[in-house]
Parts: sequence; structure tokens; C-alpha cells
Amino acid sequence: MSPRTRLIVLSISTPLLLFVLVGGLLGARIQPEPTTEQSLRVFEDVVSLIVHNYVEDANVDKVMDGAMRGLADGLDADSAYLQPAQVRAVESGERLPDGDVGLDLTRQYYLRVIAAREGSPAARAGLLPGDFVRAIDGKPTRDLSVYEGMRMLRGAPGSKVSVLVIRGNAADPHVIDLVREKPKPLAVSGRMVNGNVGYVRIPAFDATTVDALRRQVAELAAAGAAKLILDVRQTSEGPLDSGLAAAGLFVPPGTTIAMRAGRGQEKAPVVSEGGAPITMPAVVLINLGTSGAAELFAAALSGAERAKTIGEHTNGRAGLQKLVKLPQGSGLWLTYATYTTSRGDAIHEKGLTPAIEVEEAEVEFGKVADPAAADPVIEKALATLGA
Repeated sequence: MSPRTRLIVLSISTPLLLFVLVGGLLGARIQPEPTTEQSLRVFEDVVSLIVHNYVEDANVDKVMDGAMRGLADGLDADSAYLQPAQVRAVESGERLPDGDVGLDLTRQYYLRVIAAREGSPAARAGLLPGDFVRAIDGKPTRDLSVYEGMRMLRGAPGSKVSVLVIRGNAADPHVIDLVREKPKPLAVSGRMVNGNVGYVRIPAFDATTVDALRRQVAELAAAGAAKLILDVRQTSEGPLDSGLAAAGLFVPPGTTIAMRAGRGQEKAPVVSEGGAPITMPAVVLINLGTSGAAELFAAALSGAERAKTIGEHTNGRAGLQKLVKLPQGSGLWLTYATYTTSRGDAIHEKGLTPAIEVEEAEVEFGKVADPAAADPVIEKALATLGA
């Protein structure tokens, strides 16, 4: 089937499939609008034309598979069409191989790097947020979902995976071979900077983050910290609720720190829980690699006017996904709810704009930023805190 024919089928089939899925998934009794009825008729005509007039015998199953992929591709980056084998893997709780390269991906025409996990093979290779991954082991990512791409990067520790990466100039691609390794736990860390300012690095959010963050702040306070820099740049790991739980350390109990809603639902406030909050003046450092739980953490502190955000625009990932089974064993990995800021501003697919924008220093491709070099974002944070 020619690319032109495939494009026609995808564009026409999307309204049909969207209508069927919305009706089936949400159980709503929706009367089709005239435009929907017209689309259904056109879809039937196109399928008939393909079956009876295409130069070769068309594989209708393949055509429909492409249509389903096209539908998911028109949604957010985290939604995906799953083939039957993938659905079985999700339902069975199949464990992924232990080896990983430390990349978190999103989708923007091709797969694109959200962040490289601290200390991972990808981070050591110098991959940065915004880099495009055009191919994985020679397979173009144009037709890969985030779900598929993330799984292709996994494998046995010690095995290799090749990625074709583009940064800035599409005419200058780079092939990088990464050796998979078993990820090591990431811990909250801290140090004193410039007198009475404590710097806290949060590389990931998980069930241990709240206690670890509380202990780290207490240690810095004991060392003389009166102000805090909270760094969640290139932090994209962890369930969304762990970022909200960590934000609860810094705002009074009962404070609205986010809103959550699904299709057809009223936005429900999410309020902070816990005891006495940490009251030291603080700022939060963010960038394009700030995603998911880290975005909710930053948005919560900013929305409560507890801390200013400093740095670059964030990724925009604040949705919850679930598996929805379809006929013949296939399925959708579908975003069914999203979080917004406490004011109701969208985060998912939009990201956060920092209160104070500061560009990070550029790093040559394949190089790793020198930790001893001046960091313009931290310098701006110190100036903002009056240090």
C-alpha cells in the first residue's frame, strides 16, 4: 500500500475509531452528529475502494492496524495502541529485563529524550533533554510509540543497544552505542552553598522521597541553612502522587496543591497532608527534563506561593494511563485523567513556564557538563534568595 493511500485511510478512520472508543470506554450514550455519520460513510467507502480497487489484494487487518496507530498518535505522547502480544504482557505483569540505559522518552514526531537518568549510560554519553532519537537498533522511531521505544531500550545487563541521535542539526546525526546496566537507586542529596543556603538535589521521586527529603533538610538546617534551593532539573522518574506527597512537606496541611480530572468529570482538588511544614524560603530549579512527579512538585510549591521556579520550561507530563482492551486482543494504553496546577492551569502537554527564566549553559554533543563549572541557574537562585 502506498504512503498516500495509508495517509488517506489514517485520516479518515480516525473520526470513526475515536467515536467507537469514546462510546465504548466511557459508556456514554452519545448520539452521532451529522459530521460523524458522514465520516462513517466515507470510511466505509474508502475501505470498499481499497479492498476492490487497490492494485494488489489489500491486507485489511494491516490497514486497520495502521489506523489504530494513527489514532493513538493523534493523542498525547503517553497513549499508545498495543498489539495483542503487548496487551498480554501488560496483563500478565511481565517483568522487563533488568538492563537499561537510563533514557526517559516522549514523542514529538520521532521519539525525544525527556531526561537521562543520573549516572546512567545515557547520562555518561552526554544525552540531554530535547535530543531526538531517530532510530533504535536501526529501527526508525517514526512509527514507534513511547511504550514500544522504552521497551526496546531494555535488555540484559551488559548487552548493547544502538541509538541514532540528533541534536539541533538533522544533517548531523550521531550513532551512539550504549551498554545496558542494572539501574542503581537514586538518593536525595544535599550540601551547603554560599553561606546559609542549603542545596537539595532530588533525582527521582518514589515512596522513600518524602522521608529522605525531610531528613536532608533537617541536616542542612542543623548545618546552618536558612534558605533552600530544591533542584529537580532532569528529574522525570516516579509516580505522580509521590511528587505531590513531597510538596506537602513545604505547605500547610489542607492547602490545595493540584487539581485532578478525567473526561466529563469536575476538577477535584488535591490537598496537602502531613504535619508542620518546612518554612525556610525556597526556590525550585526546573528545565525541559523536569517531568511528571517533579513537575507536580514544582507546580504545587509555585501555586501555593511557597517557592519561585527558576530555569527553563518543563516537559509537560501529568497524565495517568490505564490499559483498555479492544476486540481481537489488542488494546489502548490510554491517558484517562490529568493533573493541573492548583489554579486549574494545564500541565499535561503544556509544561510549566518558570517564574524566572534562565538558560542553561550549552554542552557540546557527547560531552558531559563539568560539575565544577559555574551553573547560571544556581547563580540566579542564589541571587533570588539574596545570598
